[in-house]
Amino acid sequence: MKKYSHLFITKIVVFIIAIICVIGVMQAVVEVEVENDAEFSNAMEDHYFQSWSYVKESGELVKNLTMLIEEYKNENHILSGVTIDEDEWIREKENLFSDYRHRSSSYNPQLSEEKNYETFTQEYADEIKQLKDKMIKDDLKEYHLHLQNLEESEGQLYYASDGINVFTNTTITERKQFETYPSYLIFEDYKQEFFPKEIKENDNLYRLTQHLDQIDPENKAIYVAFETAYLNSEIKEWQENKVIATKNLYKLAWFLGGFILSFCYLVLVIGRKSFNDQELHYHTFNKLYNDINIAICLVLIPIWAVLIEEASEKIDVFLIPITVPITTVLLILLLSLVKHLKSKTFFKHTLIFSLIYKLVTFVGEVYRSGGVGIKTILIVIGYPMLIALTFFMFPVTIGIAAWFAFKKVKSFKALQDGVEIIKDGNLDHRIEVSGKGEFGRLASNINGITDGLKKSVDRELKSERLKTELITNVSHDIRTPLTSIITYVDLLKNEKDSSKFEEFIEVLEQKSKRLKILTDDLFEATKASSGNIPVTYEKIDITSLITQGLGEVNDDIQKLELDFKLNYPKNKVYILADGKLLWRSIENLLSNIFKYAAEGSRVYIDIEDLDNEILVTFKNISATELNISADELMERFKRGDESRTSQGSGLGLSIAKDLVEIQKGRFNIHVDGDLFKAIISLPKYKSNNE
Repeated sequence: MKKYSHLFITKIVVFIIAIICVIGVMQAVVEVEVENDAEFSNAMEDHYFQSWSYVKESGELVKNLTMLIEEYKNENHILSGVTIDEDEWIREKENLFSDYRHRSSSYNPQLSEEKNYETFTQEYADEIKQLKDKMIKDDLKEYHLHLQNLEESEGQLYYASDGINVFTNTTITERKQFETYPSYLIFEDYKQEFFPKEIKENDNLYRLTQHLDQIDPENKAIYVAFETAYLNSEIKEWQENKVIATKNLYKLAWFLGGFILSFCYLVLVIGRKSFNDQELHYHTFNKLYNDINIAICLVLIPIWAVLIEEASEKIDVFLIPITVPITTVLLILLLSLVKHLKSKTFFKHTLIFSLIYKLVTFVGEVYRSGGVGIKTILIVIGYPMLIALTFFMFPVTIGIAAWFAFKKVKSFKALQDGVEIIKDGNLDHRIEVSGKGEFGRLASNINGITDGLKKSVDRELKSERLKTELITNVSHDIRTPLTSIITYVDLLKNEKDSSKFEEFIEVLEQKSKRLKILTDDLFEATKASSGNIPVTYEKIDITSLITQGLGEVNDDIQKLELDFKLNYPKNKVYILADGKLLWRSIENLLSNIFKYAAEGSRVYIDIEDLDNEILVTFKNISATELNISADELMERFKRGDESRTSQGSGLGLSIAKDLVEIQKGRFNIHVDGDLFKAIISLPKYKSNNE
């Protein structure tokens, strides 16, 4: 199914199924509610006397009778004005008085309301009489309407009396006579009797009795009976409606379920070409703004309802032609909304949002790109316009403006105070101004200048410190062998015993070699630091290079009884580097190990393949305590033994770092107690580099 689930033809088929299901739902509703004047509730009813149909027919009859005996009674009673609703009468007179107050010259604001009301009743006597006559006529109209409704009752016998007025359509007046019929309703002296007993089990019975609750039952009686022919006709119609409602209820359930499933499927796959497709694909109709989309949907629904109402007499003919196009458009628009919901652009893709966003963006760009003059003009023009548009909430607008001005003044004060602090030499101070406005950018720029100045000062201080240490260390390291050379030269000059000449010459040779090593290392460190060394890149088997190098220094390894452990990948790994420069870096690290590693200890060399680069790690245990940080060790003329008794120049690690970086690599060292670790990272050789 995954192969076909997101195909365009599959979506079209499911879309058509959804439309068919909507048509099926509409046809089921029309067949029950319109064509047969039934209700779906008929399908759930077990007996006619427990149905809504029985309550509806009986309730209308009981309502007419209760209104006549309780409210209207007879024409003379209505003409006396007693039936006029008191609240309505007061309300209508208040309307007349309001008209008098605004239009009549007789109204005097200086007088009390009571005095003005007396004048009103005299001046508007005719209008008040006409109003009362109209309300009496309306009640007479209602009275005759109820009588007319009673006259149209066929098969329903009734008798209603309040002791004086009687309303009946039969010659029988005794309760026992009504009780001879197959179904009757008796309301007399606070008692209510229903037959057959199934009526009492009707869930809608309260809608029938609610009319009786509004009358005073004293001296009032209402008898209602239903003839056998009438009941048989009603029961037969109810049974037919029950069959129709049951059939269409199942039809409705199936089509509604089909629509829900097809719609859920369309919601799931809409906009995507597969389940793994993370991108939503849009069509032309998806460009329609969502608020316009919703407005069209809200217009189409009442249009459909009006068209259905107009075609109610031939609904079976016009239902499909009316429903199909409107449902198709509605479903397309709904799926477009769903697509924007899935892409989280529902609110952004509205016309209102677009207009507001473009206006705000335009004003914001003009405000940000313009100078103080343009911003001032925008504020001068924009604020009155804002006041005019929001005059109904003027205090809120003033409050927002005051808050905005306060923020700007606060930002300016923070800038002013911050510049004063920085001017006094506190380069660690930061000016905190929130927002992305002009003050925010200015604060950020000042902080950037401060950071740059602070870094420059720190670099200068560090450079001065390193220069001082360099001069001190170079002077110390060069002066030591040079002093020895001068001393032994003087000894040679004054020594008479020729047997000691050989010993003095040997010392002179050692010291001169030591001086040469120092001079060469200093020259090489300067050259490596400047980067003025030609680099020839080539494919190098790093494992073979280190293995061969360890063979060359095997004598030093055996002399110090060091145990080298080389770990490397099973497959050969190649790097892109300069063989000579790389070996010089590794040689410096090995030389460092021979000078400072504890005798008889293990030395680990690990080679790791990290896809794009090769990592070479050297680890050894120092013979002396490393009470110095990794950063200090990297500085020139720094040695692991602060006593400076070793033969190293202190330039080995610095030279190794510079040479590795010249080859586009990285060099780092870590110190953990007596464990010294050096890490070289170089680019991995790939076939496309050949």
